Amino acid sequence: MKYRTGNEIRQLFLDYFESKDHKIEPGHSLIPNEDPTLLWINSGVAALKKYFDGSKKPEKSRFANAQKSIRTNDIENVGLTARHHTFFEMLGNFSIGDYFKKEAIDFAWEFFTDEKYIGFDKEKLYITVHDHDEEAYDYWVNVKKVDPSHMLKTADNFWQIGEGPCGPNSEIFYDRGEKYDPEGLGLKLFYEELENDRYVEIWNLVFSEYNAKDGVRREDYEELPQKNIDTGMGLERLVSVIQDGETNFDTDFFLPIIQQVEKLAKVSYQENKMAYRVIADHIRTVTFALSDGAMFDNVGRGYVLRRILRRAIRYGKQIGIDKAFMFTLVQIVSDVMKEFYDYLPKKVNYVSELVKREEEAFHKTLSNGEKLLSSLIEKNTDGIISGSDAFKLYDTYGFPIELTIEIAKEQDLKVDEEGFKEELQKQQIRSRTQRDDVESMSSQKIDLMNFDQESTFTYDPSLIIATVIGVFKDGESANELTNEGEIILDQTTFYAEMGGQSADTGMMYNDTTQVSIKNVVKAPNGQHLHYVTVKKGTIKKGDQLTVEIDIKKRSRIMSNHSATHLLQQALKDVVGTHITQAGSYVDDQRLRFDFTHYEKVSRQQLDEVEKIVNQKVFEGINVIVENMDITQAKEKGALALFTEKYGETVRVVDMGGYSIELCGGCHVTNTSHIGLVKIISEESIGSGIRRIEAVSGNLAYTNLKAKEETLEEVASLIKASSLTSIKEKATSLIEELQELRKDNKELLQKINSLQAKASLDNVKEINGTNLLVVKTYNKDQASSKQLVFDYRDQLKSGIIVLLNQNQDNLAYYVAVTNDVVSKGIKAGEIVKTINQVTSGRGGGKPDFAQGGSKEMADIDSIISVIEESL
Repeated sequence: MKYRTGNEIRQLFLDYFESKDHKIEPGHSLIPNEDPTLLWINSGVAALKKYFDGSKKPEKSRFANAQKSIRTNDIENVGLTARHHTFFEMLGNFSIGDYFKKEAIDFAWEFFTDEKYIGFDKEKLYITVHDHDEEAYDYWVNVKKVDPSHMLKTADNFWQIGEGPCGPNSEIFYDRGEKYDPEGLGLKLFYEELENDRYVEIWNLVFSEYNAKDGVRREDYEELPQKNIDTGMGLERLVSVIQDGETNFDTDFFLPIIQQVEKLAKVSYQENKMAYRVIADHIRTVTFALSDGAMFDNVGRGYVLRRILRRAIRYGKQIGIDKAFMFTLVQIVSDVMKEFYDYLPKKVNYVSELVKREEEAFHKTLSNGEKLLSSLIEKNTDGIISGSDAFKLYDTYGFPIELTIEIAKEQDLKVDEEGFKEELQKQQIRSRTQRDDVESMSSQKIDLMNFDQESTFTYDPSLIIATVIGVFKDGESANELTNEGEIILDQTTFYAEMGGQSADTGMMYNDTTQVSIKNVVKAPNGQHLHYVTVKKGTIKKGDQLTVEIDIKKRSRIMSNHSATHLLQQALKDVVGTHITQAGSYVDDQRLRFDFTHYEKVSRQQLDEVEKIVNQKVFEGINVIVENMDITQAKEKGALALFTEKYGETVRVVDMGGYSIELCGGCHVTNTSHIGLVKIISEESIGSGIRRIEAVSGNLAYTNLKAKEETLEEVASLIKASSLTSIKEKATSLIEELQELRKDNKELLQKINSLQAKASLDNVKEINGTNLLVVKTYNKDQASSKQLVFDYRDQLKSGIIVLLNQNQDNLAYYVAVTNDVVSKGIKAGEIVKTINQVTSGRGGGKPDFAQGGSKEMADIDSIISVIEESL
């Protein structure tokens, strides 16, 4: 077995499968595309589910890739064990209805044992199969000549994630030798499936051949009409075996990061390996996630990312790094990985800045939070940190609950997690719309999957006569449609929803039939699938229909789509080149553009963006649409959406060289056709993700006209002579209002002072302390506080309690003069006494406190309990 670098091993795998007639697909973004079931792409197959359930067919039925993945369900094991990671790469080869079990085994065996490739000693390989999969067992033993003593049958070898495609799997293990078997247990480790570092699983072959159904026993699952192969091999684990690293971290993927951290730390790698491994793992995760468009946040994906970074920062403190440092490691990650991920160097500055900001913000609160947690641990006598304390750490100091649990566990303490959840729900801090990190697949719709008749789409919206070549009802073939269903035509002008552009709607008809088209999507084999409602007659295969899209609606969609392209480039010009598209949507009513940016776009910047976009509109730039080779498009400088997959030939939309993008959508032929663009709003939709909504054409004019009418109404209300004098008149009115408020405040203070003097006759003396209780009605908080201070000034010495009734609630304010405070009588304690009567909440300082209750209480009872307490 020859030593190879991690990058060489990845490339060797891809080259091998390319030689076996596999298409090498680029890996997907870590951010799932149109999959609400996942926070992250967390396995090689996660981004390919549409191929396995048959909702879409790949360009080629056999392909391979290297897929970035993130998993955080067992984050506490990262650094503790040899092979746990939050970020890792999966190497996989896939067959969608092409080769199956025997060929998959052949490929794996050749790649591992042939000297041209990995060159493992066959005697060091061990195989597991499902206990009912005799076909796989026989093939390994009788064809590949694997010694039966190296084979293990187990019921656990079955891959399934909910309903849909599933099947038995076969794992390949490598024997790393006695050096990794300190107790000398030998084959017992493999046969009894004990946790160990000697027999390491390095490849898993999944034979997807059954359709799982809820309520159906596994042995009764039906066979899939289309059988698939899904294999997964952890690159970091394979590299560790080949480079003979003690763990995955002792390889060329991690050691450069660890060595850089050693330069910053006061403790060496050998003295605290776990801290170094956590840092090295987590900075890879953060770098790749941010580069793929994720952002730090308090919910969902961003919360996971924030938790990962903060965990690494804490381990940095363990080895003596007390300042922001993680951001300096982003460059190292890029240097190590850029050979394959060539986009990383372009992202280094942007990602480093985001990490630095996050680190600095966390450092401001981390120290105080750790002091509080240490204090809680020292004072703890019952072995449990309360839910309210854990929530305070989370809410005030930014401590993720998982971090509190982890630190507590180190001190043999538990955390009241249920109590924490109750506090969290009460305060409504966390979003209830967070995605679940749960995988799922759909059942295969074989009729649509097998429908491969050619259908063409043309962007020209002119009327055409098309023939119905496919009729379906909920994805199953149908003889005819009398109400609702789906049809495929030999040719169509209806755009299918994709790339953020909504689908066309319209009509199809002939002498006997009329149908409306409510939506259009791509069928598994790429044809446009029209969702129809039959208004008259019936539809069956062979019918000829006149195809008529809603041209006015298409025109408005084109206007909005082209405006979106101009908007994106203008944002890059004004706000910064780091701007990356994070989503978009265009229909006939508006355009929406989401982008990565770490702060609010200023009013001045938005005005400049809008000005530039309209300049390009008024210049009347011809919009050129060309199909070209992907390499040519990149050389031309075409902007591509990172999360999208592009073929060898791409469609390029060029607006006079100002905006050049890869895009399959519908566009105007000249920017002047857009008419006008008006930005309606700019807002945050998550940490680091901003959204702009805008309108174009007639709707932009309508929006401006509505604002003009509003200004005219305002001018009339404030009696401005014209629209141009509104600002001057409004400024004058504001100044006048401020003067009136000032006069009103002075008058109110005089009234309060007079009331205070008049109320001194109601002062009671209790145990040598003056007590004045005042009842008021419907005052606001500011007035009430000022009034209680005025009473205190008049009283000179004593306690003032102001009870303010406001509709169906009660507020109370307590002020205590300094001489009374020195006697040990505190305003906060008096408020707590009142709370007992009102079932209210509140507190404060010794000289002033306040509280309130949503329930009305008997005033005499309140006065009585105060007097009793004194």
